[in-house]
Amino acid sequence: MNSVDMESLRQTMRLWASGVTVVTSTDGVARAGVTASSFTSVSLEPPLVLVCLQNYIETYKLIRKTGIFAISVLNAQQGHLSAQFAGFAKLPEGADRFYQVETHTATTGAPLLAGAVGWMDCRLHAIHEAGVTRMIVGEVLATGSDLQQQPIIYHNRGYYHLTPQT
Repeated sequence: MNSVDMESLRQTMRLWASGVTVVTSTDGVARAGVTASSFTSVSLEPPLVLVCLQNYIETYKLIRKTGIFAISVLNAQQGHLSAQFAGFAKLPEGADRFYQVETHTATTGAPLLAGAVGWMDCRLHAIHEAGVTRMIVGEVLATGSDLQQQPIIYHNRGYYHLTPQT
């Protein structure tokens, strides 16, 4: 059986429209965050969500070390934060990805991005291996949302806003 090459799969998968999240963690001294579109709800009872991260990135390593993380669902005006936490923004020497980003915390102390359309503060429930990716399942300990805002949508390497169909 032949395997699909990585670039072909990447081109097909970028046609899948999704929301955009920033996943963060902290140990009280160090903090890390990364943009992630591989995110979904797993269970309402118990309240579980799943996010996929590569096993070599700092955010994953910090989640594994601390057992906590937070997910901020970006609003339609936060495309610049998606780029910044993906590592595409030019930041001053020595600045981390939180440069000029307002944050707050809920239960675990993991940073939540101000202005997010929704957020979840999580305790690590399980990690599953899939190649270099880790499927991180978190138990949601606290959550909040702003129903007055729209989420940003990522599709084919661009950002979009939702338009209701009539």
